[in-house]
Amino acid sequence: MYSSRAILRASRAIGAPRFTTTRTFTVASRMMAEGDTGAPRSGGVAHGDTFTKREQANENMYIRDQEKQKLAQLKKRLEEHKEHLKELEKHVDDLTTEQNQRSGA
Repeated sequence: MYSSRAILRASRAIGAPRFTTTRTFTVASRMMAEGDTGAPRSGGVAHGDTFTKREQANENMYIRDQEKQKLAQLKKRLEEHKEHLKELEKHVDDLTTEQNQRSGA
């Protein structure tokens, strides 16, 4: 029987032809500008280019919108709790008047 190694070698020989790759030889080294390496820019965020400033503005607007939505939800919940509190106060008042009527009669 054939070993798995022999089958693998035979399938490689039948498969796609092997091409030899040649590498080009260059003398010049790659030049990188400031910021190309992923390092933070000098001067911080305020010193960035137009794209950086626009990106920061978009992030700020997104955060502001998220905070507005959270605030609206909190206000809605506060109103619901106030209504519930009014219902409870009315219930307590009804019970006290009922209790007073029973004791006074």
